[in-house]
Amino acid sequence: MTSLPPASLPCADGGHVPVMLDEVLCDLAPRDGATYLDGTFGGGGYARAILSAADCTLWAIDRDPAAIARGEVLATSFPDGHGQSRLRLIKGGFGDMAALLAARGVGALDGVTLDLGVSSYQIDQPERGFSFRMDGPLDMRMGDEGTTAADVVNRYQESELADIIYTYGEERMSRRVARAIVAARAEAPITTTARLADVVRSVVRADRSGIDPATRTFQGLRIYVNDELGQIERGLEQALGLLAPGGRLVVVSFHSLEDRLVKLAMNRASGRMPGPSRHDPGAAVQRTQRPAFRLVRNKAIRPSGAECHRNPRARSARLRTVERVATFPSTESATHMGQQQ
Repeated sequence: MTSLPPASLPCADGGHVPVMLDEVLCDLAPRDGATYLDGTFGGGGYARAILSAADCTLWAIDRDPAAIARGEVLATSFPDGHGQSRLRLIKGGFGDMAALLAARGVGALDGVTLDLGVSSYQIDQPERGFSFRMDGPLDMRMGDEGTTAADVVNRYQESELADIIYTYGEERMSRRVARAIVAARAEAPITTTARLADVVRSVVRADRSGIDPATRTFQGLRIYVNDELGQIERGLEQALGLLAPGGRLVVVSFHSLEDRLVKLAMNRASGRMPGPSRHDPGAAVQRTQRPAFRLVRNKAIRPSGAECHRNPRARSARLRTVERVATFPSTESATHMGQQQ
């Protein structure tokens, strides 16, 4: 295995530096001949680092056509010596990774990495409609299909909007925000990020945290539009099922809703859930079963102060890792599948 690249390694097209790159590589520990998945390709920063660290095969999934286009450029830098690239791109959601990989003959992996949430590329492009700091169409889709944020804001009932903003944005003033949105759209449809942000700011005051009052509403709409929590739940379950013995799932999350799902899935897989009742007839059997996974560490790790200084977007990041330590009859090591893909 070649030496690990530094954390300053650029993304596929010289863009943003991926968060906690050194920590992700340390936990994933890429090795020659192994097969990995980057379930959230984005700018390609993790992918480039993994492929540079070992002579391995990396599958990469992203539902954003722009990310796939970046990946096609990056793929040319990593030939496999047989006329193909060691980087194999798939357009789709990581919540469908099992089916997407099965269709390409891949049934087991030596490691999976997920970098949850919206990518810096998407935030920094006003035309994608993710940012309240730059005016653009109210879209917020990570892919190119489905309902837009404008559809939700202009068509959903007030109670539905309030529930979305409260549940996914954790906005305590969700009912007030929903009421203001409905009143504003009665005058004219809300079609831009700037107008929606102004509507929210008109009823939610800035607090001492310095966070823009529109932050939580935008987060809630984005998560809903992209079914992000559903993607995470499905993706975590499928990733755990795909791991070969010794394989690791490494996940970086950026807010409590994401991290809560990751922590729950990993604790459940590693047998860290609350113990069963002693009155449960099946409790004795459950206690004797060896968990198929182990937590690499008991708590999430956070980026260093130096990284947060270099990249303020890293401040809320949390990294968790789990490793498969047991196998099932149907599971083979991805390394010994003959690299038929």
